[in-house]
Amino acid sequence: MIVFLKSISRKIHEEHHEQDYKPDDAFTSLTVWRKSLLFSCNGFTVIDSGGNLVFRVDNYIRRPEEVILMDGSGKPLLTMCRRKKLRLVTDNWLVYEGEVGDCSSKKPIWCVRKHMNILQPNLNVLAHVYRGPSDKRHAYVIEGSYDQRSCRVLDESRRVRAEIRRKEAMIGGVSFGLEVFDLIVRPEFDPGFAMAIVLLLDQMFS
Repeated sequence: MIVFLKSISRKIHEEHHEQDYKPDDAFTSLTVWRKSLLFSCNGFTVIDSGGNLVFRVDNYIRRPEEVILMDGSGKPLLTMCRRKKLRLVTDNWLVYEGEVGDCSSKKPIWCVRKHMNILQPNLNVLAHVYRGPSDKRHAYVIEGSYDQRSCRVLDESRRVRAEIRRKEAMIGGVSFGLEVFDLIVRPEFDPGFAMAIVLLLDQMFS
């Protein structure tokens, strides 16, 4: 698995430089495989452009109430907890630093809410990112289609901070399909948080 991912990650990084990025553009290119390294687990394996394992997720439950993003060595980086509320709100998640035993005892650093506005429907908007659960104004908006692995994270100025891109090419007769895709992270945006957004989109739309 790792050898296959390394070959994909190198090819993806080369293709981005050949296509629509200037030579001096600074960005982080990650290859995301929607598969856990552990047998019988659901999760993700993430490789950087040098073929190094940078993130991993291992879930024994397909739709858990808590998702932990780890680095390549298994150290918890971010914990995402589904927020439980009495009123009807679908997929409202709180993001915490590190591993938290009781999500209610720690202050979240982000809140990600699935877009569900019946009065103002926008099929292109997937979710909004807030700096806190009580904030009214979002810091980022996520647009596109996760089903097609084509999404963008935009800041308040509509600048693209991260992108999810589908890969149509083939290596050694193996198609990427929807299970392997790339995550492009622009400067000054945390790759770990970008990967956390991928995990939450997968929970919301898979």
